[in-house]
Amino acid sequence: MKRAVLLFGMLLMAAPAHADLTHKISSSVQLTVDASASQATRLGSTYSVSGNNVSATLGGLTAPASATDAATMNSGTYTQTTDGSAFSFSESFNGGDAIPTGTTVSSGVVGTLPAFGSVTTTAGGVAGSLAGTIDSAGTMSLTAGGAGTSATGQFVTEITIK
Repeated sequence: MKRAVLLFGMLLMAAPAHADLTHKISSSVQLTVDASASQATRLGSTYSVSGNNVSATLGGLTAPASATDAATMNSGTYTQTTDGSAFSFSESFNGGDAIPTGTTVSSGVVGTLPAFGSVTTTAGGVAGSLAGTIDSAGTMSLTAGGAGTSATGQFVTEITIK
């Protein structure tokens, strides 16, 4: 009997369990429509001349009338130094880019793109029927849009017992 009382007493001395239980639910939908973009680099005018057995009044570039125009070529005068002798001659001109007038942006769209020497253009996305939902049960519904769009859905549930 003493043993039973001793065992019962020891059970009463045991500390109760204190367990923490955490439950987290999160959901998210991300819908993206790519923006349009245009990257342009204005190229300048260049002129070069080289020769052998040639006398010259050298040509070159003529300064533009305004800052929005490109330089133009001024032709030189070239003659063979010794008639009948071998000669070489090379002249090159690359016309630079003038700045176009009237380029405007309306509602995020450039109506007319500049015609520069180096242009990279990316078309923007079209939302179309792009959509996404997640209900409280975690049921996900993602609807594809047009070109240049993406839809990402995520449902996370976490249980932590300490």
